[in-house]
Amino acid sequence: MGKYFGTDGFRGEANVGLTAELAFKTGRYLGYYYNERRKRAGKQDRARAVIARDTRRSGDMLECALSAGLTASGADVYLMHVSTTPSVSYVARTEGFDCGVMVSASHNPYYDNGIKVINGDGSKLGDEEIELAERYLDSDAELPLSVRGEIGRVFDFSEGVERYAAYLKQTAEKVFGGNTAPFAEYRVALDCANGAAYEIAPELFRELGAELVCMADCPDGENINAGVGSTHTEGLREFVKKNGCRIGFAYDGDADRCLAVDEYGRDINGDQLMYACALQLKREGRLKDNTLVMTVMSNLGLRKALEEENIRYETTAVGDRFVWECMNEKGYSLGGEQSGHIIFSEYATTGDGILTSLMVLSAVSEIASGKPAELLEACPMFPQVLKNVRVKDKEAVMLDPEVREASENISKRLNGNGRILVRSSGTEPLIRVMAEAEDGALCESLCDEVIEIIKRKGYMQNEV
Repeated sequence: MGKYFGTDGFRGEANVGLTAELAFKTGRYLGYYYNERRKRAGKQDRARAVIARDTRRSGDMLECALSAGLTASGADVYLMHVSTTPSVSYVARTEGFDCGVMVSASHNPYYDNGIKVINGDGSKLGDEEIELAERYLDSDAELPLSVRGEIGRVFDFSEGVERYAAYLKQTAEKVFGGNTAPFAEYRVALDCANGAAYEIAPELFRELGAELVCMADCPDGENINAGVGSTHTEGLREFVKKNGCRIGFAYDGDADRCLAVDEYGRDINGDQLMYACALQLKREGRLKDNTLVMTVMSNLGLRKALEEENIRYETTAVGDRFVWECMNEKGYSLGGEQSGHIIFSEYATTGDGILTSLMVLSAVSEIASGKPAELLEACPMFPQVLKNVRVKDKEAVMLDPEVREASENISKRLNGNGRILVRSSGTEPLIRVMAEAEDGALCESLCDEVIEIIKRKGYMQNEV
């Protein structure tokens, strides 16, 4: 991954790692890059970019800085204001935009923010585009400023959110065979993470007939992801039981992730959601090449459950960008991550939390007798422990021969009955150490074995 753009965009603390000046410079580059690309294609009109943001307080600042940079480079900007990452992807690919930009730090706390850039086809930037952008950001190069009639303009594009919401509703009705109120028999809980989905998701579920109860749907700029959302489902678990819900869904700050809670208040992770959707698509003859795409973080339990159903799987690096690249290259219909980034290629080109919740409800109706708990029973997980270690130099840790040898020795000892995975975060200065085995205590000790080496060799700052 690059210096600024990790697996999921440019992310850092607002006005510390990610300043308004950097956002302005990013906008300058994007406006220049996409205008030049249009010229090379023989197009005379100016580049167009669509921007949305989540609810964190620094979003206004970065949205304005990006808009200033884009228009200074001669691009027109269309503002969706507060909306989700998948809505930007949808609008970019269906409305003829050259690029889309989402201002969000996903599941991070409010004081962080980020910039996710999406191409006109709705997919995230590739390595070559990232390298070019970072080369400019690190240089003193001066891009030409647009003047007079070449200066771009900024337009309100709130209707982009409405078009995306309408698309989700149409998709749900299609999936449920034309039923305009497919959720009428469901009491559903939504945890909106005080983020970008706080208006779109509840309105959609109500329109589809659900009896709905919501939590974390009152953002104030600082409460996004604060003990809620897909990385903190403990509140939703209690909320589902207290309100007698059939199922609960939790999104993250920009709503490209979705996790669920069953009727007994138990977590259903992304692997189990993918299993349910893969099984339904297979039964309907819509699982292309009978294959699910997952990442190296997916649980061994998912692999075993898929094998029992004779469903193939392919594995990619962590990041829904890599999942999508594999799906797009080979035409697969379903892929995703244990964290809840799930892609349905018939309907989207990136992870979409709200779409995922619609598809999961369809799977619950069709293959689980309307009982989400059956998903847990059909796809049990191996005990898995993941520990994050904040380090001074991620690359040095990953290249350290003692760390690598320890991982290899652990794998040999497990002999196929578990695994150890050591990888660097694509967005933060973290090394992630994950162990899977038949016993949770063993997982803990295996992780600690690797972490002790990282600590002893002076790489570690502090564990988070």
